[in-house]
Amino acid sequence: MNWFKKEKPLTPRDLLFGDLPMEQWPKETSATAEPWRSFVEARTRLKAGNKAEAIRILQGIQATVGLESRHYLQAWHFLRELGVRPSAEMAKHLYGVLVEVGLEQGVDIVVAYADHTARYLNYTGSGVIWERPDTSLDQPVGALLAAGRTVVQQIGPWEQARPPAPGNGSVRLNMLTPSGLHFGQGGFEVLAKDPMGGPLIGAATRLMQELIAKTKEGKA
Repeated sequence: MNWFKKEKPLTPRDLLFGDLPMEQWPKETSATAEPWRSFVEARTRLKAGNKAEAIRILQGIQATVGLESRHYLQAWHFLRELGVRPSAEMAKHLYGVLVEVGLEQGVDIVVAYADHTARYLNYTGSGVIWERPDTSLDQPVGALLAAGRTVVQQIGPWEQARPPAPGNGSVRLNMLTPSGLHFGQGGFEVLAKDPMGGPLIGAATRLMQELIAKTKEGKA
């Protein structure tokens, strides 16, 4: 397997899933802050043919407390590519929920992470980044994560490459876990009435509104 694939230009959407190629997390090779330094060291060891040491370093990242959720997702993404699978207990641990709404003009995206950060990407290219400067959005972020935990227990991981954004009128509900991407997709009206999809879409809509309100307050 080619661990170091040819780089493709990244879109803002690509940065949300925690599944970038090893060469792009991070792109720099001189990173000294953790866990960036460990990610660089893991790929250096892998390039040198020391797969076992690369795995050990990535597992060390997994064992580190208090990292950004996407670091855990990236570490698991690399570990799975190296043949390491999470335990049954860990496989469904939810690190993030990402809701994509396909529009005629593009796609709107709302994402909540387990570290209580959040993002809203509008189809126009504008967006809101919430890095949790305070706890005021913990409740709507937590509500979206709770809805995602219900859904992720009912479906299995997607075993292929992440699909492109959904088309006009379609909604994709993405759950980000150590065992990979889990998602459900359908028409907006259908999913909004679904017993599992409806609460998730409702929670995502509320979080989006709260994130937009933060920009008006000048807090995001």
